Amino acid sequence: MKPHIQPVPLFWVKKIAMIKKEDLQKVIPHSGKMLLLSKIIDYNMEERRLTAEYHITEDCLFFDSVSGGVPAWAAFECIAQAFAALSGISGSKTGEKPKIGFILSVSKMQIFLPIIKPGSTIVINVKELDNMDSVYNFDGNIFLEGSLVLEGKFTVKASNGEII
Repeated sequence: MKPHIQPVPLFWVKKIAMIKKEDLQKVIPHSGKMLLLSKIIDYNMEERRLTAEYHITEDCLFFDSVSGGVPAWAAFECIAQAFAALSGISGSKTGEKPKIGFILSVSKMQIFLPIIKPGSTIVINVKELDNMDSVYNFDGNIFLEGSLVLEGKFTVKASNGEII
C-alpha cells in the first residue's frame, strides 16, 4: 500500500524550521507525559504540512509493559499532536495561543506494525486537506526506519479555548 504522504528526505529538512522539545509548548497545548512529540523537523505553511519526530521510551503515556512497547494504534495521538503543532505554528503568526482540539473521526486507518519498541524514533507526517470554520481534515502517517507504520485520515475540531 503506497502511503498518502511521503517521508521527508533528510536533505530536504530545513534547519530553520526545526522546533525543539523545549519550545513545543509555544505551539501545542500538551505537556508532561501527554506531550508525544520530541521535535518538529520541518514544516511548510504554504503547503499546510509538517514533519515531526517522537522518541519512544518506557516513560511514554501509552507504553504497555506486557507487550514491551507502545501499541501502534495509540500512535494516532502523535499524528493529532503534529497537526496541533501545524495549527499552532499558523496561529502563532497572528498571536493566537495554542488551541485544544477534539478528534471527531479517524478513518481509513491502516496499521502495519502492532508494537513500537522503546528506543525507536518515529517520523510523523501531517498534511491539511481542507477546513471549514474550526473543523479540519488532514492526512497523517508514521514511519519507523523508512517503513510505514500507520496511516489514516483525521477530522479535528479546534476549540475556542473553553473546555466543554
